[in-house]
Formats: sequence, structure tokens, C-alpha cells
Amino acid sequence: MLSIFGVNRKTASTLFLFVFLAVPFGCHAQSGDAAGDRNTPSTVGKETEVDAARAYDHVKKLVAIGPHPSGSEAIKKAQQYLENELTTYGLKVSEDSFVAETPRGTVPMKNIIAELRGEKPGIVMITGHYDTKLQAGFVGANDGGSSAAAVLETARVLARTKPEYTIWFVLFDGEEAVVDWSAMDGRDNTYGSRHLASKLKADGTLNRVKALVLFDMIGDKDLDIKREGESTSWMVDAIWKTAHGLGFQKYFLNSEQYISDDHLPFRDAGVPVVDLIDFNYGPHHSYWHTNLDTLDKISGQSIKIVGDVVIGALPEVFKRLSNPSGPSTKPVAP
Repeated sequence: MLSIFGVNRKTASTLFLFVFLAVPFGCHAQSGDAAGDRNTPSTVGKETEVDAARAYDHVKKLVAIGPHPSGSEAIKKAQQYLENELTTYGLKVSEDSFVAETPRGTVPMKNIIAELRGEKPGIVMITGHYDTKLQAGFVGANDGGSSAAAVLETARVLARTKPEYTIWFVLFDGEEAVVDWSAMDGRDNTYGSRHLASKLKADGTLNRVKALVLFDMIGDKDLDIKREGESTSWMVDAIWKTAHGLGFQKYFLNSEQYISDDHLPFRDAGVPVVDLIDFNYGPHHSYWHTNLDTLDKISGQSIKIVGDVVIGALPEVFKRLSNPSGPSTKPVAP
């Protein structure tokens, strides 16, 4: 799926939203399998929290569709589900349809974009992919399902707010390789994000894109996310500062890894980015890209934790974007 230093694998090695809604910090406990049943610190106020049960239910419904690789009949069902959900949140939903050239010929693909107008025209993108690996029996509960669920839940929560910057909630198609991550000189991957970055650059919209957050594989019951070395340092620092401030240092580690993922086409185009990914999935990473990536391996609570941290970090991200010459966000202590 992703490559690290030439190795064909996916990696190596809140601030409180009072800006949006005047709600106090509070405990929003979840229970049951969908929520993960964990003793976790309180996150943000209830009105600005991701719902763990809802997040788990999104993954459950995507998994029920079965394998849905790019260009398949099944992915059309996933697209319809995702678009319907985003529409119910009152967001403006659009499709970015294109045809990708792959090692197996042309494949129709579709990015899904939902817009939440902010006070400023500058765009912050909250993203993840929804396609599954082209592999018989692979349902991608974590790798595809959890990122799509995180995008949906952050969209539902933030749709009730008036953010400082316009937010695009983007679900990328074609993140997975059609044959092999390193095929086509390393271009058999990240079709959707590469297409969208190129399209926005061509039509001039990329100048409005001020930052991008990427979710990927964040549903693992044993959540541990490392700082991603290809990401923009101040974005990483803002996320980690928020996570540690909320008591989530157990899940947001200070060790580093390097990932090739959907954030790189935008980083290469000059957009500040951060990739949030738990690339330690199962004993000895044994669930990744196997048919063991099933619903029983994920936790709605893990998705909630990561979503709440991103929502909580947005005011600091917005502040930095409004004052780019200001001091960098201080990294948290190890």
C-alpha cells in the first residue's frame, strides 16, 4: 500500500472548540463493544465530540458491503452510503470523478467532497480513503473503513459549527495499489489524492488550500500513533500538543515513522499536512493487508479519540494559518 525508504510496505522506522460552540469540558463515556469499553480521559464537550458508537456503525455498514476496491460494483454502494450520510449533515456534497491509468488498464474512480463554509475562503481539508485493497475477501475494516468513519464523524460534529476557515471533508478513492505499491515506478497508488491535487492546482483552487489532515488506519483496538516524519512539523506539533493536553499520550507517541500516503501529493504541492496513522496493526503487524482486517479488530473508541483530537486541534491550526509568521507550535515533551 505505502512505501518506506523503498521497502514495499506502508511505513517504517484540543484545544477546546470554544471558538465554535460554547460548551464546557465534560465526560462523555461510551460503553459496549462499539465504543471499546476503555478507561480514557475526558475529551471535549459533548456537543463537539465524535460518537464512538456512530463511528463503529459506519465501519460495520461499510464492511457489510464486502470488498469494495476501486472500479468495482460494490464501491458504488459505498459511495452512495458516504454521500447520503454527508448530505444528511447539511453539507454541500460534490463528486470528483475521473479515470485512472493503472497496471490493469483504466479504472473509474471517484473522490467525494463535502463542504462546510467558514468565515474565510481558505480551505482546511479533513481526509481519508474509503476504497479497499483489490484482494479476494478483503473487507478493510481498519484500512479504509476506519478512515472513512472518522471523516464522516468529524463532518457530522463540525457541520453544527461555523468554523473560521472553510472545511472540505474529502474521501479519497484509489489509495490502494491495483497491483503493487511500487508498480508503474511507484505510481500504482494514491490515485485519488494525486488526481485531486493536480486538478486543484490546474484550476487555481489549490491556492486556497491551507492545510490537510489525513486519517488512515486509526480504528485499531490497540491504538498507537507515531509522529509521521513526512508531515509538516508544526501540524504534527499542534495535533500532539492537543492529544497530550487531553491525556491521550498513551495513544499519540513521540517516536517517529515515515509514511507514503495520501498526504504526500498535497505536501509536494506546498500544503501543510499531517498523516495520522497507526501502522502497528495486530501482533507483528499481522492484520495489515490480510483478510484478518475485520470488524472485530477495531474499536469505535479509537476512532473517537483521533477524531476528538483533530477537532480539538483545529483552533490552534486556524490560529497558525492566520498568523503564519508567528512562532511555531512547541512540540510536546517526550
